[in-house]
Amino acid sequence: MSVAAGAAGDGRSLVADKTGVPESRFVWLGQIHSAAVAVVDELWPASDGPITIPQTDGVVTNLPGVVLAVLTADCVPVLARDAHAGVIGAAHAGRRGAQGGIARGLVAAMAGLGADPSRIEVSLGPCASGARYEVPAQMRDEVEAALPGSACVTETGAAGLDLRSGLARQLRDCGVRSVESSEVCTIGESSHFSHRRGDWERFATLIWMADGPSD
Repeated sequence: MSVAAGAAGDGRSLVADKTGVPESRFVWLGQIHSAAVAVVDELWPASDGPITIPQTDGVVTNLPGVVLAVLTADCVPVLARDAHAGVIGAAHAGRRGAQGGIARGLVAAMAGLGADPSRIEVSLGPCASGARYEVPAQMRDEVEAALPGSACVTETGAAGLDLRSGLARQLRDCGVRSVESSEVCTIGESSHFSHRRGDWERFATLIWMADGPSD
């Protein structure tokens, strides 16, 4: 699920209202463009409200009713689930996090909670597309070395990055068989926020389980 979160903290309350899930069951990320993945395997008192995990860009859980939330504009929102094991994950994959292996770390953290990589289903959401994400050639080559499949040429003939393509390849190398990639480009489509277009607002992409593991 994706909804507009706005630029300020108040937008997070609006996101909770749209889901019907209490705000106290939301987990937000510090989002520092890292490859760090946290594990949430214990509930916290509802009176404590939502939590934000600092110094991390990914999170996994096996707890029903806990909403994992990612804020993005041009970076890639990554959602993952193993319905059989009752394990879900979410990640904010910017250039540095993707280059650092956050997709691989997300799969490993889910496996640590009992997920089977071959059963994990992943969705890569709207982000800056390879057709429009221009970067210096040296940067493209450095990212490609760590995230094979990400280097590309933009529609203007410049050096570019297709992070969704690189992430999908990394996920498959980890044993994930089901990877769906959105074709939406946040830079090219005005219906989505984009830092490269000067927007400072972001979309919230969410995943949660209403129930536990499926049979």
